[in-house]
Formats: sequence, structure tokens, C-alpha cells
Amino acid sequence: MLSRADTPRLPLILGFAAFLIAVFLLVPFLISVTGRWNFYFTLTSVALLSVASAGVWLTFYIGRINIGQGAFALIGAYVSAILVTKAGVSFWVSLPAAGLFAGLVAVVIGLPILRLRGVYFAMITLVLTEVVRLSALALPITNGAKGIVSIPLPGELSLFGITIIPDFSTIENPKLAFYYTACVLMVVCFASMYRIVHSRLGQLCRSMQQNEELASSVGVNIAYLRVIVFAISSFFGGLGGAMFGAIAQSVYPSSFVVKDSIDFMLNCFLGGLGYVFGPMLGTLVLYFGWDLLFELGKYQLLVYAGTLILLILVLPNGLLSIRFGRIRGLWK
Repeated sequence: MLSRADTPRLPLILGFAAFLIAVFLLVPFLISVTGRWNFYFTLTSVALLSVASAGVWLTFYIGRINIGQGAFALIGAYVSAILVTKAGVSFWVSLPAAGLFAGLVAVVIGLPILRLRGVYFAMITLVLTEVVRLSALALPITNGAKGIVSIPLPGELSLFGITIIPDFSTIENPKLAFYYTACVLMVVCFASMYRIVHSRLGQLCRSMQQNEELASSVGVNIAYLRVIVFAISSFFGGLGGAMFGAIAQSVYPSSFVVKDSIDFMLNCFLGGLGYVFGPMLGTLVLYFGWDLLFELGKYQLLVYAGTLILLILVLPNGLLSIRFGRIRGLWK
């Protein structure tokens, strides 16, 4: 039986179970019934964009405005593509390698820039996306403006002779395989974020967010924590970028630009900065909101921007803030 202490978590557990059933069973069933196979790409994009947005949310958690996630997504995409096409490495090895490399770059860059706060840090990260794009145009290994094309589909992943993931090129519907892979990545990412937020590391990050000087005075190594969180944030961005490169089977310097970095940040604002699952909801609403307004033609951007401003004014704490009762606190 559940104890009284476990009872408040029951709605969260049930909600998570319902979410998994909807994502892994209900959505594929509905798509197969309707025959809208192209919808897999849309939902896969939402899942991967939410992973990258989750990294931005983590930097907000330590009191930093990050508008540079597009840079780390582009780094991850290129690292994975180079390893697969030029080094012959399996995609399933290149995927974590891309995230780790993006995290390593974040450590090197973060050591000096994480001392900055507010708009100063935001402007540096904004410039960072453009710096990475221009570097991709200039470096020979990235093939300049031509990019890296003809990236093979992910191959088989086996352990002790047992096939865990089949070769995507042999699957009848690779879009479904990418959808499941992206959803697994998203679930693992947000489960990890939830664990981080409710761990000792999360408590220390909250203390930094409220008052860095006070946290430092009681022995918190704020410089170390800032770098660690920024590295984890960039790791998520690298993973998302690597997956996008595999789906598109190509990577260009324009694959992730400043606009994408801004969108990652907006996803967090819209979903709710005070909620772990805010980036996921924000990504879903923004992605489909933009597509639904397509019929407005030249007024699409005007209505889109106006609606965003209105939502942020009416719901400054994000869409998840409209949840009522004790259940709302479980999503934090």
C-alpha cells in the first residue's frame, strides 16, 4: 500500500503513465488509422526541440538567460555527422559523443562567460550561435556551405549478439523508428531533469538563483555549479542536434541559427520557467501554433507575435501555471 507521504505523488505517477501510453501507443495507432505518416516527422521534431529547450531551462534555473542553445545543437549535429561519415563510427556511439563534445565546449566557454549576469550573459550566448555558424562555414572539416550530406541512417545496435535496435535502413517505416527514438530521448531527458531538480544539486541551484552572494557565503561553490549545469544544458542541445542531423541525413551551417536559439528560450517562457515539464509543453504549443497560423499568409508572423506577447502578459509564469490545487506543485 502507498504511505501517506507517497499519496501526493500518485497523480504525478498516473499522469506520467498516461503520457507514456499516449506517446508510445495511442499516437502511433491514430497515425496508422488516419494514414498521416508525415505527422511522425512533426512529432519527432517537437520531441527533439523540447530536449534542446530543456537545456535552456536548466540555465534559467541558475539565473542565466541562455540564447545560445542553437550553437550547441549545431555542434552536436556536426560532430555526429563527421564521426559517422568520415570516421565510420556507429551513430549510436556518435550520439552521446556529440552531446559530450558539446558539453566540453560549454565548459571551456562557460569558465569565463558564466561570471557575467543578466543581459550581458544573454548577449554573449546570442553571439555564440552566430560564431559557431560562421566557424562551420570556414572550417574544411565541416565542408563549408556545402555542409555534410548523404549521412547514412542509423545502423544496428546490438549487445552480446542480441539486436537491441535494428538497422533503420531495413525498417519499413524509418519515420516511426525515429519517432520512438526521439520520444525515448525526450523521456530520459526530462526524467533526468526532474531528478536533478529534486536532488541536492537542484537545491544548490535554487539557492544560487535567489542570491549567489549568500549561497557563496555559506560554502556553495557557485563557479563549479554554474559550469556543471551549463555543461549539462549543452549536452542536451548536442543530443538534439545530432538526432536532427540523422533524420535530415544532412547538416548545414544554417541548420541551427539565432532564430532557433530564441525559439528554445521562448519554449521555456511559454511552458513555464517554474516547471520542469514547461519546455515540453511550450515546444508543443509554439510548434503547432506556428503551423496553424500558416493560412494567415503575410499576417502569420504578426498574429503569432501578438499572441505570444498576450500569453506572456496574461500568464507570466507559463501555461502550466493555470493548473490548480496541489497537483500543480508536483510538476515543478
